[in-house]
Amino acid sequence: MTATTDGSAGAVGPRAAAASTTNDTRAPDLDEAAARATARAVEHLLARQDPEGWWKGDLETNVTMDAEDLLLRQFLGIRDENTTRAAALHIRRQQCEDGAWATFYGGPGELSATVEAYVALRLAGDPPDAPHMARASAWVRARGGIAAARVFTRIWLALFGWWRWEDLPELPPELLFLPKWFPLNIYDFGCWARQTIVPLTVVSAKRPVRPAPFPLDELHTDPERPNPPRPLAPATGWDGLFQRLDKALHAYHRVAPRALRRTAMNLAARWIVERQENDGCWGGIQPPAVYSVIALHLLGYDLKHPVMRAGLESLDRFAVWREDGSRMIEACQSPVWDTCLATIALADAGLAPDHPALVKAVDWMLDEEITRTGDWAVRRPELPPGGWAFEFHNDTYPDIDDTAEVLLALRRVRHPDPARVDAAVARGMRWTLGMQSKGGAWAAFDADNTSPFPNKLPFCDFGEVIDPPSADVTAHVVEMLAYEGLAQDPRARRGIDWLLAEQEPNGAWFGRWGVNHVYGTGSVLPALTAAGLPVSHPAVRRAVGWLGSVQNDDGGWGEDLRSYKEEEWVGRGPSTASQTAWALIALLAAGERDSEPVRRGVAWLAGTQREDGSWDEPYFTGTGFPWDFSINYHLYRQVFPLTALGRYVYGEPVPGKVG
Repeated sequence: MTATTDGSAGAVGPRAAAASTTNDTRAPDLDEAAARATARAVEHLLARQDPEGWWKGDLETNVTMDAEDLLLRQFLGIRDENTTRAAALHIRRQQCEDGAWATFYGGPGELSATVEAYVALRLAGDPPDAPHMARASAWVRARGGIAAARVFTRIWLALFGWWRWEDLPELPPELLFLPKWFPLNIYDFGCWARQTIVPLTVVSAKRPVRPAPFPLDELHTDPERPNPPRPLAPATGWDGLFQRLDKALHAYHRVAPRALRRTAMNLAARWIVERQENDGCWGGIQPPAVYSVIALHLLGYDLKHPVMRAGLESLDRFAVWREDGSRMIEACQSPVWDTCLATIALADAGLAPDHPALVKAVDWMLDEEITRTGDWAVRRPELPPGGWAFEFHNDTYPDIDDTAEVLLALRRVRHPDPARVDAAVARGMRWTLGMQSKGGAWAAFDADNTSPFPNKLPFCDFGEVIDPPSADVTAHVVEMLAYEGLAQDPRARRGIDWLLAEQEPNGAWFGRWGVNHVYGTGSVLPALTAAGLPVSHPAVRRAVGWLGSVQNDDGGWGEDLRSYKEEEWVGRGPSTASQTAWALIALLAAGERDSEPVRRGVAWLAGTQREDGSWDEPYFTGTGFPWDFSINYHLYRQVFPLTALGRYVYGEPVPGKVG
């Protein structure tokens, strides 16, 4: 991509560039195969659009979602046989041969996921001496037993007396009294952690225990000493300091003034209820909803209370029922994200900009705009609202990534009411610019959410709990600004400078919200070239060289989630449709259309496409928390290959033009 010389803004369409990018040196048979694959993929994606205009693929994570759903129902006394049987069927099918459960396809077993899956199957009636259960319990014991599991897992067990509350990190509700400028106030946490921690302060204070339906001695290395003492870290380091702080909080729990604690819990309840969405959920994601329901129930909310009833109904909507009778719980739903990516893919694949499917998608996206203030305003109190969230209902937490991609999608469509589109784009762009962090980059949900302290808490062992800027989100914003004619705006230039400084020595960029360096590089290169960086720029050439060096022998690209922990996995893994597409999108933006890596990548996509126009992709290529929480977006395997093939066939999108 290149910016227009006059800096004009407006809609983007691929067809304008098609004639100028055709090159006779490309093999006709590859061109024809790519065109056929593109056409099939367009038809497949169009057929998946909802009548209301949106797209949504399944969002697959891991069996802790299913296990915790059953544990919640057991805790509330509403677990039923049909739901239990369907969940257990799904959980059993995800078990690895060694008896463990992994958190992503093809990955190693993970202790906490295995403990939770095992307990869920015990609830479903699977006996501990059944072969699959005995393998699981032996695997758990060999890795330290329940005592070595994460805090969240042990909280779930504590709800039934399988673990002592006294042996968990303390999380007092008085945390809500901390002012917004004070370290470890709730707004120092990322929004996903904040929504979870607030209700858990109530659970931590109440320390409820429901009767355990069975013992779990088989998951301890020594049932007589389930939690052997561990020495404290030296007091001179952060770990030791926060461990001692936790001991002090445990002591405070025993003497906390009742009136003060009651006030704190009432404040937490009000905070929770105020953030419940219109559909009954909290933040559009499952974990905060689960803990919010438990917290409110502990504070006296009856299950028939409107807040509780709506919350439980919203949790049912996270369930995906399969034809075989199994039931999978989505951690979240991604209709806004899927719809804007599908719109971009179809437009870049040559669909007419006024095609009814695209117009309907824009209508739906416009209706999803968030025009009220949310938690982001704590750090940007004067900033007017105007953005988009990821989910169907999440007005409290719009995100910058979705907003940037929605604006790119809106500009690709010739809508019958352009003034309405322009107004929404203006609001979204103003909000996005206002959410820029101090260093010039953008995070996902908040500005300057970079405190070093939350990750140090003993409680926070479940993944990323802050929201620092990332290369992929910053790149999407820079790309959007370039298409709006703002590539030379000082705010865009600060973002570009930040991206250039973040390039790794090997030429890649780290991927925060997708796996991993292939995603980061696939996001950044199109942004830099759209903003006017020449394809001859050293940063572009280094990135191109890196992508060429990690291409698989079959012509595709893949990167395993272990790349977040182990350097030897960086850029390495089985080829996938989405990751191959990301690499191709980057290379095409860098002017590599006729290169051998692009030709081989396009051939791989065309050759692995199914007859119905779709692709298979069991591998997880999405990221919730790097390494700790992985996602298989079932629509990624459709939208990104179509985008890459469309740009190969029709050429790069051109800023300022439509159709």
